[in-house]
Amino acid sequence: MSNKKYLKLNDIDAYKWAFNFSNHVWNIVLIWEWFPKKTLGSQLVNAADSISANIAEGFGRYHKKDKIKFYRYSQGSLKECFDWTAKAKKRKLITEVEYQNLLQSLQQIEPAIYRLINFTNERLKD
Repeated sequence: MSNKKYLKLNDIDAYKWAFNFSNHVWNIVLIWEWFPKKTLGSQLVNAADSISANIAEGFGRYHKKDKIKFYRYSQGSLKECFDWTAKAKKRKLITEVEYQNLLQSLQQIEPAIYRLINFTNERLKD
């Protein structure tokens, strides 16, 4: 019997942090009024959800290039969240404290995705 430990999705920091970030964003947007929720809120929630969803999809892929492609999609969604979060602050939908908390989370996730890409690139065969 092998004692090999296989990596699980919930072992990946980028995934765990992105998953928590998206749920935090959901809770913020949930209390907004209809128009901001429908316009900016839905875009922010979709982008936030897409970070962890693309990491999960990449994790489930077999080939290294497929994995990395989805991890890069998650980077794009993360950058999109920087934009939507800044707009939410500018339009006074979130407080300065909420903005700083969201920004801190995004800044934590970003290098974790880079590390995931580098790890995948170095450890897996083509």
